[in-house]
Amino acid sequence: MALIPGVIASGKLGHLNNNNFFSIATATVGSGGSSSVSFTSIPQTYTHLQLRCIMQINANAINPLMSFNGDTGNNYTWQQGYGDGSGSSGLGASASTAQPGIGLQYTSTQWGYIIIDIMDYTSGKLKSMKSMGGTDKNGSGHVGINGGLWNNSSAINAISISSTTQSWVQYSQFALYGVK
Repeated sequence: MALIPGVIASGKLGHLNNNNFFSIATATVGSGGSSSVSFTSIPQTYTHLQLRCIMQINANAINPLMSFNGDTGNNYTWQQGYGDGSGSSGLGASASTAQPGIGLQYTSTQWGYIIIDIMDYTSGKLKSMKSMGGTDKNGSGHVGINGGLWNNSSAINAISISSTTQSWVQYSQFALYGVK
């Protein structure tokens, strides 16, 4: 009998159990596109949040941006690393007006993905997040990771994801999950 380590691990470790993820909302961009997607009235009954995004924009852009509870002030700190087949780089900022998704360089012809984990979103402490994602870029590829902080102790009840100056194209999809 062949053993598949991932299956065994997921059966033994509760945090890998899919019964801990609960769909809160899904947004799919309609025809004509959209410059931002928002989730509001997020229930406060989970421990963490996970946002899964599969998207494409209508022109070249860098960084999908994310903000919490409508806060566009200088209250975000982030670090990111990214790379492609020819090299890697990193950057960061403090007192930023929004949280970058992960520093992916999207173009209008490729789809990309991002998975964002937001820890302890209801707690009375500052909110931290981590994300990872990538895009094919027609063979050259681009991957990235990001860690960030929202310098606010309020519970997160709304999330907005926007592109810097472009629009998400039709069929881009954003799904928000609560994690127990």
